Amino acid sequence: MMPSQQLSRRTILRGLGTAISLPLLEAMTPRVTIAAAGSKPPLRLAFLYVPNGKHMPHWTPDTQGAGYDVKPILEPITHLKEQINVLTNLTLDGARSHGDGGGDHARSAAAFLTGAHPKKTQGADIYNGVSVDQAIAQAVGGETRFASLELGLEGSTQAGGCDSGYSCAYSSNLAWRNATSPLAKEMDPSAVFDRLFSSGDSEADLKTRGLRKDRRKSILDFALADAKRLQGSLGAADRRKLDEYLYAVRDIENRLVRSEKLQIGDDGIPNIKRPAGVPRELDEHCKLMLDMLALALQTDSTRVATFMFANEGNNRGYPELGAPEGHHDLSHHGKSQEKQKKVAKINRYYVEKLAYLLDSLASIREGEGTLLDHCMIVYGSGISDGDRHNHDNLPILMAGGAGGRVRSGRHIVFAKETPMCNLYVWMLQQFSIRADSFGDSTGMVSGLS
Repeated sequence: MMPSQQLSRRTILRGLGTAISLPLLEAMTPRVTIAAAGSKPPLRLAFLYVPNGKHMPHWTPDTQGAGYDVKPILEPITHLKEQINVLTNLTLDGARSHGDGGGDHARSAAAFLTGAHPKKTQGADIYNGVSVDQAIAQAVGGETRFASLELGLEGSTQAGGCDSGYSCAYSSNLAWRNATSPLAKEMDPSAVFDRLFSSGDSEADLKTRGLRKDRRKSILDFALADAKRLQGSLGAADRRKLDEYLYAVRDIENRLVRSEKLQIGDDGIPNIKRPAGVPRELDEHCKLMLDMLALALQTDSTRVATFMFANEGNNRGYPELGAPEGHHDLSHHGKSQEKQKKVAKINRYYVEKLAYLLDSLASIREGEGTLLDHCMIVYGSGISDGDRHNHDNLPILMAGGAGGRVRSGRHIVFAKETPMCNLYVWMLQQFSIRADSFGDSTGMVSGLS
């Protein structure tokens, strides 16, 4: 059954202080030209960063091409193997010392998307480079509500020293609007939710949040009338898709509410309240933030995003994984088998969270495929082995079909010392951005398509 009316891709559900963007529906594609090139879903991009490198023997496949062997760290994404390319021998030369001594962690995060060698300073005179996500956002950001989203599980710091004379701005930010302006990331899932679904009217938004808190109303309740009117004009497939999407929004909202509850002690007295919206448990915090990322991409609220699982050099312990020691300390394993096993557990944990995101994207139907089919998800670190602090042969993978631009399911081994920025030149061109160079590129990678 065809929908009775044509909808704009920018259609939103409105209510008091509420603006709910919608996923791609059949009613948003021209009826006669659904298969036409102009009606294809847009390409989306996300960079996911993990600190302190990897335990590389448990990461790099032994075989090349299709049918590559999956090492232990990557086992959580085995079921998605055909939608993933493992990329070997990419190098981040800007993260090397070049006479500046220590500071590999700060340089790694700073150079990861810029390819630049950041100026060594703890003062206000930071200097890095434009990040590739922002280069793309500047080109396509005008087509979405948000040019880009910067997310993470730790806050950004724009001042102070964090690593051997390097500013914390380097180790806690991936996105750089220009050489002197890093873009701080949001770590509160409630804040991201409000940003995605607010109306833009500050007075109405504030009133809505108050009503939701006082009356325990869902954000969907404020747009219910609009939703019912829209459903009446949709075909069966679109009604089902809209129902599934709204259910997902309500589920995330309910989880946010649960995560904000006070923890009550045995004596009935509330414990100290944690920051609003940030769950106490790392796992739930991570899942909620990844859900926010998936929603933003699904609704085409943005086409460019970055996500830091932790700031570079992070020394959090993971007792829940049997690794209570600090992650950074463990990464300096000195070839200790016990420490390497614990590092591998942490590495695997974050790949499990990657799998959580990819499964979510793969479950969302979009056009002739899935949302994952229309994404480029780059996951990795600016350090290879945390003990050596080397920046060649980085642990990098790319997931998603990029709208048919990528041939996935392979282990691709580039020439040694291939600049990471050679990959970025290729990615820029997939967004129809004319670019012969970026950062420290020496050309463009081949073999992805």
